[in-house]
Amino acid sequence: MKRNEGKRPAEIQGLEARRAALRLLDAVLRRGETLDQASGAATGGLLTSSDSALARAIASEVLRWLVDFDALIDSATRLRLADDAKVRTVLRMMLAQWLRLETPPHAVVATGLALLTGGPRRLAHGVFGALVRGEASLPPVPTLPEPVAERWGDRAPVIAAGLAEPPPLDLELRDPSGTASWAERLGGESLAPGHVRLPRGTAVTDLAGFAEGEWWVQDLAASLPARLLGPGEGRRVLDLCAAPGGKTLQLAAAGWQVTALDISKRRMERLRENLARTGLDAEVVVADALKWQPQEPFDAILLDAPCTATGTARRHPDVLHRIGERQIGEMAELQERLLERASGWLKPGGRLIYATCSLEPEEGEQRLPVANVELDPIRPEELPGGLAPASEGWLRTDPGMLADKGGLDGFFIARLVNKS
Repeated sequence: MKRNEGKRPAEIQGLEARRAALRLLDAVLRRGETLDQASGAATGGLLTSSDSALARAIASEVLRWLVDFDALIDSATRLRLADDAKVRTVLRMMLAQWLRLETPPHAVVATGLALLTGGPRRLAHGVFGALVRGEASLPPVPTLPEPVAERWGDRAPVIAAGLAEPPPLDLELRDPSGTASWAERLGGESLAPGHVRLPRGTAVTDLAGFAEGEWWVQDLAASLPARLLGPGEGRRVLDLCAAPGGKTLQLAAAGWQVTALDISKRRMERLRENLARTGLDAEVVVADALKWQPQEPFDAILLDAPCTATGTARRHPDVLHRIGERQIGEMAELQERLLERASGWLKPGGRLIYATCSLEPEEGEQRLPVANVELDPIRPEELPGGLAPASEGWLRTDPGMLADKGGLDGFFIARLVNKS
């Protein structure tokens, strides 16, 4: 009897993870949801943690290499399949498992064809078999969707190279003086004081120091905005749009008296949990920053503004396919309103950090200048090795930078000062 012959689909090992991956892709590509938003409904809360991780990995690799998977599929079909055809999505998943996750072709066939019936099943079997026999392969670098490549311009090829692999795991230490010892203890590499980088796939909660609150997970680029405010020395800082709280923890650890504000009650619960785990302190406020008003001005404000998050494409490749000009314009308008409000809440001489995890100029340099404040140029010596500010004095990072060290997320960061 052939492998899986006579088995009902529900009995095929690993099938439920593939069904969840199919639901994830439908949510992203058809409904425009994020992978995070879709995960709960896609897994139904019934999958094991390993099956949930597999579903996410399959969907993520499909989204990372979708243009190239489609090119392979189209090369093996006489008539082009519709973009939203189920058989195309299943073939994308089959190719992702074979070419990216190194799943043996026979296992790919067993779980992939069970998602289809009738003619589409025969078609998928034929197309996949032809590509396997032809020893199909992917290019070294993912091909970006055309609108994305056009937006990112000259940097697009370098950014694409930084998207080829999921990112490593970055930890931010509560006490930067212990950087060398923690890097050695955890078997990682440090790219800046207070930072340790570990290989991807590391089980976070199993690592030394997690339960004791010695560190938290935070991409190196995401740690730069708070770093650029320096030591707090007891001064007051507002972390605006603070959840899930990495920057709040940084600021509190650096000696700032922190007010952390965010509109999301659920996400602020996670911030409170991290404060409790690390033993750090901050005033937590759940409010709408567009309506809230402070009682007195602050010495500093960190505005990590809501954005399209295209800079996080390494870990969230859904942004490559669901973000366009409309979403960019909406976020840019929101950022402008938040900047206008926040710039009026500073003491004379106070500093405002404006940051977004976006690769779009509309969500960065095009939001400058800002009323009430002037640019306070970032200096090269304030940054980790290999990074440098633009000649204008602001900083832009992207996934193609520090590629030999594992890359980093894309961020725009400007430091502003109230000189009134």
